[in-house]
Amino acid sequence: MPITTLGFDADDTLWHNERFFQLTQAHFADLLREYTDADPLAERLLEAERRNIGHYGFGIKGFMLSMIETAIEVTEARVPASVIAEIIAAGQEMLRHPIELLPHVRETVAQLSDSYRLVMITKGDLLDQERKLAQSGLGELFDAVEIVSEKTPPVYARIFAQHGTGAAEGLMVGNSMKSDVLPMIEAGGFGVFVPHGTPWAIEHAEAPGGHPRYADLSDIAQLPRLLDRLTH
Repeated sequence: MPITTLGFDADDTLWHNERFFQLTQAHFADLLREYTDADPLAERLLEAERRNIGHYGFGIKGFMLSMIETAIEVTEARVPASVIAEIIAAGQEMLRHPIELLPHVRETVAQLSDSYRLVMITKGDLLDQERKLAQSGLGELFDAVEIVSEKTPPVYARIFAQHGTGAAEGLMVGNSMKSDVLPMIEAGGFGVFVPHGTPWAIEHAEAPGGHPRYADLSDIAQLPRLLDRLTH
């Protein structure tokens, strides 16, 4: 079975992202240290994020609103306006942070762009994801960019049919087992897991051990060799 089209997740697959959320969450815990400890606060924030994904989607703005909601809850609506202002400022700072590519990304994507159709498939806030792509300098290497609200098997089937030769001849690379790997395999394609950093708890899922269309790599630089093995 030939592979004609490669999909790449963006955040924490092509560039750093989660570490900025972790730094902001640590600042959030410091702002509310008079009201609660860091661990229970983190649990309350995660609960709020789970509730709010359906309302706000993925990304920094939803994270900021979930922090504000959590701050109101844990302080029983006594949170000072100055703390709310600090939370908003922290979110705005995240929206301005410079893009830093992960190791070996540029050379690997450039190498593969000569032989495959490349599609960036990312979820999150439209404006923020467009900003990151523009700053990354990778845009010219991709044949298409899809910013979606959720990554599901039908979404992957549509994208790989529109920009390639179907999901069966497509391969998706990402750091989320739940979003990048499992739904792509269910759509009939290959899913390649490249872990990075501490995964967001909401994105956790078990690997499909032994599945013929699953692979995991420790470094994105190993992707060309994997593709050689799969296609020859």
